[in-house]
Amino acid sequence: MPKKRGKHAEMGMEMQVQSKRAKVETDCSPSVMDFESPESLFASLISPIKPEVFFKEYWEEKPLLVQRNNPLLAAYYQSLFQLSDLKELCSQGLYYGRDINICRCVNGKKKDFDQKKATMQFHQPQRFKEELWKIQEKLECYFGSLVGSNVYITPQGSQGLPPHYDDVEVFILQLEGEKHWRLYKPTVHLAREYNVESEDRIGNPTHEFVLKPGDLLYFPRGTIHQADTPPGIPYSTHVTISTYQNNSWGDFLLDAIPGLVFSTAKEDVALRTSIPRKLLMQVDIADSTKKLSSILRMLADRLENTGELRSSDMRKDFIMNRLPPCLGCDSDSLTPGGKVPKLDSKIRLQFRDHAVITVEPDQENSDEIRKEMVYVYHSLKNRRETHMMGTEDDDTGSEEGAAQQTPHGLRFPLSYLDALKQIWSGSTVSVKELKLTSAEEKENLALALWTECLIEVF
Repeated sequence: MPKKRGKHAEMGMEMQVQSKRAKVETDCSPSVMDFESPESLFASLISPIKPEVFFKEYWEEKPLLVQRNNPLLAAYYQSLFQLSDLKELCSQGLYYGRDINICRCVNGKKKDFDQKKATMQFHQPQRFKEELWKIQEKLECYFGSLVGSNVYITPQGSQGLPPHYDDVEVFILQLEGEKHWRLYKPTVHLAREYNVESEDRIGNPTHEFVLKPGDLLYFPRGTIHQADTPPGIPYSTHVTISTYQNNSWGDFLLDAIPGLVFSTAKEDVALRTSIPRKLLMQVDIADSTKKLSSILRMLADRLENTGELRSSDMRKDFIMNRLPPCLGCDSDSLTPGGKVPKLDSKIRLQFRDHAVITVEPDQENSDEIRKEMVYVYHSLKNRRETHMMGTEDDDTGSEEGAAQQTPHGLRFPLSYLDALKQIWSGSTVSVKELKLTSAEEKENLALALWTECLIEVF
């Protein structure tokens, strides 16, 4: 299932080198999807189910099947990706193992490189298809989580993958042909990893149906599933759109608790007192659990009273790996334009969903004691071509991969935090009214944000 890809496997069978320039774009024509906002896009994606019903009854709970029988939706879905698109991309150049895999399930087992009735799995097609870029960029804004995709093309009477479950929330869009699906009760609810399940363990399907073009299927992570193309159907094409990998409360706490402990230890001596002698050498530390429980309760009280729980690594990971804004056909990279902000200017934040504010120790100061700074990270300069493809070096250019690892953004003294919060409130604000001491600081802040295309000036 779609996720940030790690080290590229089986790189020896690459087709051509120029894959990063290969593109298959659709015309920028109106569609049946509503792209006015992230909220309207998601609503149109799951229509006629209302979002409030979806999140109350289905999200992380049970599968949702939407069978539409709508020619307009069927035609639109087919514009997202087709077998003909894959053929054109192959002629321009793709890498086996990175861009495309071939697999087949026989007797419950996955077999790679089997040319007989094998499934073609195409990774992250939003890198090449404008419409998928538009959809996934809006969904990343909507969920505040990375959104990846895979296309699966399976010939008749064949199955690509054995019964398995994934660690992502899954939305299936049927593009071409038909696909026969079977879903089973999870053995691990809201699973955190991918796993193959044996036929004799999963029992009978809880759901069984055939998807046709324009149909949508959702199921939560952990849902066991398998799918095949029925006999008599030349082939099936569907796109799997997935999100919420490693995006649980547990992941958030692992990211945020160290910062809470660090800041609390500056003020509370209880966290600065020594642990008992030889504690690290003991097998049974039951005597110390009461003290640790007391400290955890104290941290919980502090959190409830202050309302501060800073997550920096998860925010940076999301921002540095997500898609840049989709601004229309053949749009160039964003560059500053219009009026330059002055003290009397009015400014307003733009691309709010593509920027975050974090408070972190000064990364440019290697001293043992580092003061806290405010960082503004954004995804406006991210590269669509590398989205969800990992960061390991490959033969097409290691420098580009390394550059993608560095978050784009700005660094300010901690005294700028309140002024940034003013701007992030979303309303128009006068530069001279920013909560900073001097006029120079106010103008410098506005100019820095304008240079990064994060504000518009009136």
